[in-house]
Amino acid sequence: MITLKDIQDAKQRIQSVVYETPILQSEQLSNLCGNQLFFKAEHLQKTGSFKIRGASNMVIHAVENGAQHVTTASSGNHGQAVSYVANKYGVPSTIVVPENASQCKINAILGYNGQVEKCGTTSGERLPRAQQIADEQNGIYIPPYDDPLIMAGQGTVGLEILQQLHDIDAIIVPIGGGGLISGILTAVKETNPAIQIIGVEPELANDTYLSLQNKKITAIPATNTIADGLRTNQPGDLTFPVLTKYLDDLVLVSEDEIRMALSLVLERTKQLIEPSSATTVAAALYNKLNMQGKNIVTLISGGNVDLENVQGLIVDTAKANTVNM
Repeated sequence: MITLKDIQDAKQRIQSVVYETPILQSEQLSNLCGNQLFFKAEHLQKTGSFKIRGASNMVIHAVENGAQHVTTASSGNHGQAVSYVANKYGVPSTIVVPENASQCKINAILGYNGQVEKCGTTSGERLPRAQQIADEQNGIYIPPYDDPLIMAGQGTVGLEILQQLHDIDAIIVPIGGGGLISGILTAVKETNPAIQIIGVEPELANDTYLSLQNKKITAIPATNTIADGLRTNQPGDLTFPVLTKYLDDLVLVSEDEIRMALSLVLERTKQLIEPSSATTVAAALYNKLNMQGKNIVTLISGGNVDLENVQGLIVDTAKANTVNM
């Protein structure tokens, strides 16, 4: 397992690449959920998501060790991050994305001079293809989540939250493959174990929830949840043990709850966030946490949304007053 020192080392390695993102607040959303709600704004991060942290940690390490080409598999945000860092360090990159990848994310990858190859719709299809390309081109494969350097890079979010806020009761984190939450768990629990870390998955992408219930890694079929960054079909071999050791709870949110949370954040804070990010806000707004009067940090993981799809994600927020929040 990764350690707190691994995350501290990552922070030093990536500090010239990533931003320290701000903590935002909304009095109206805090009132709706009955807690003091904070937003760790990784949607304002370079390349539009937290993924730049893990990607830069591993790509820089690879380049320092002579890498001439890098590849990865990604639904979009990790691919953008890898192509950005690779381009910054003068190394070509190939990004394997799903057939239904968001066009705005593909455009960003191309904008960072990355090559794009489409493959299937599940991580189980695109991960082996990315590894194959790396083998064929004598390159380095940059996993999207299941690697110590990736996990440690993502964990720097946790270090920042601890530095920016005091008196935190809980941090709410979205779960895809588990790289982000395993890093945050390590950073926070090895610094202040009293802080609760609660994971969130869409009901339609509940592979980690099922894995924890079954006490073993459990795969699910391909999913079409609107939270496209959370469409992994099973947790990672390296990330899952960290969750079983440290995670306090995992809750599920529906597609309608995700849409409402995204719409409320856009309306009340003027911030456009991804559906994957909105899962954490939905968990707080719909009282999935069973908390009242607490200081809660929701991890806003990214903000890369196709503008042509925004209208389809927004719902009537007047209904917020009629739902059980």
